[in-house]
Amino acid sequence: MKAIRIFRRNIASAFKSIFRNFSLSVASITCTIITLIIVAIAVIFSANINNFTSELEKTLTIIAYVDKNSTEEEINSVKSRLLEIRNIKSDELLYKSKETIKEETMKKTDKNSALYAVMNSWTEKTNPLEPEFVITVKDVNKLSETAKSIESIENITNVKYSESVVKKMIPVFDVVEKITLVIMGGLLFVTILLICNTIKLTIFARRNEIEIMRLVGISNFVIKLPFVIEGLFLGIFGAVIPIIASIWGYTLMYDELEGYLFTNFIKMIEPFPFTIYLSGILLIVGAVVGMIGSYTTVRKYLKI
Repeated sequence: MKAIRIFRRNIASAFKSIFRNFSLSVASITCTIITLIIVAIAVIFSANINNFTSELEKTLTIIAYVDKNSTEEEINSVKSRLLEIRNIKSDELLYKSKETIKEETMKKTDKNSALYAVMNSWTEKTNPLEPEFVITVKDVNKLSETAKSIESIENITNVKYSESVVKKMIPVFDVVEKITLVIMGGLLFVTILLICNTIKLTIFARRNEIEIMRLVGISNFVIKLPFVIEGLFLGIFGAVIPIIASIWGYTLMYDELEGYLFTNFIKMIEPFPFTIYLSGILLIVGAVVGMIGSYTTVRKYLKI
């Protein structure tokens, strides 16, 4: 019960301190708002790019063609060699025989066309198509390296994949993501400094009270607690507007862009439950930044 009373008193003290240093508190909260909006943009961008990369990994495959005269034993040998390559998803390795490829192609071809008639006349021996392995990779950045490993396997006649997509798009996304993270880190640092200044004024205003508390033997934890709580509230208050803006803004952007980012090639993550997770991240970042700023200042200036 005593602990609850102390905690309530510290919360009340933190609120009083925020309003006592109102102008600096507003500056800290404003900086937190700006920072968390940048954080929200960075998270939205990173999450959608990661989602795009994951989808790309599912759709971007390597087609390895096997010599059409290969025996069943040789095909099994090729499969075993493929499974030894670490970047290949073994559970998604798909083999298509000449007959399977023929049937799939015929289904997509007009039955009245000459191509359909020719393919329909092929027998197992006269079928000129090559069997193939459809390969999904774990890391698209290692696609070229994986393709070279596949090419070295005996009885593999050709390897095809969309190398240009990987070489052009993935590095660009990586650079933009890194720049966003650097800007976000800089703003987080500025926010912590502003919160430090707010807490510093609070400490100065309450220096006599703090000195008395130390003389009567009150623990360091009890002295530090109201300042840390004040920083926590500054961070939480600063997170409210970015959370509302993120939920409303992302949902509106998703609807306006019809679920695609920049181009129809990049599908956006659906607003729900993504915006709920995003709100949680912003709230936690705001609270942690506030507490870090407060705790750092308390340790430095109270020397306790």
